[in-house]
Amino acid sequence: MNLPDKEAARQILHEHVQDDYQRHHALMVATALEGYAPRFQEDPLLWHVTGLLHDVDFEQHPDTHPREALAWFKAWGYPEALIHAVEAHAYGYHGYTTLPQTKLAAALLACDEISGIFYAYRKLNPVPYGQMKASSIRGKFKEPSFAAKVDRHLVELGCQHFGVPLEEHSANLVRFLAPLG
Repeated sequence: MNLPDKEAARQILHEHVQDDYQRHHALMVATALEGYAPRFQEDPLLWHVTGLLHDVDFEQHPDTHPREALAWFKAWGYPEALIHAVEAHAYGYHGYTTLPQTKLAAALLACDEISGIFYAYRKLNPVPYGQMKASSIRGKFKEPSFAAKVDRHLVELGCQHFGVPLEEHSANLVRFLAPLG
């Protein structure tokens, strides 16, 4: 399997993504996915790299994302599981209609948008991720005006395909994101 290690993946991210928020978002999603991998007896490195690089082309190609990233991943010989997950995370955008067919793809869909809720909540209430209350995150999730750009439907769709209820998902993410401060 052709896959960069964490440091090489971080270097790829930094080569293509300059925005500090986008880099932090990528790390949040990578950390969340890596936290879930053992639950499904999956490869933590594959899940981490998928999360870290899922938006690698967004900053330079926002109107066609993730088209360029998918082409890069194929050219670099990355695993089909990563490629499928990145394509499925774009469900409903730029003409993408691929639904998640794997746990990794569903997990990416479930973790991607909700990280924006966590980030916005932290801006409003500056506590470390690990000290957030899952019930508070769920409350903000139900409030459409809070982090209004977050597509809550995609989070719910990911949770449905993933088989993890939103309540449990929120609590897991509080735990998984704790190392990020």
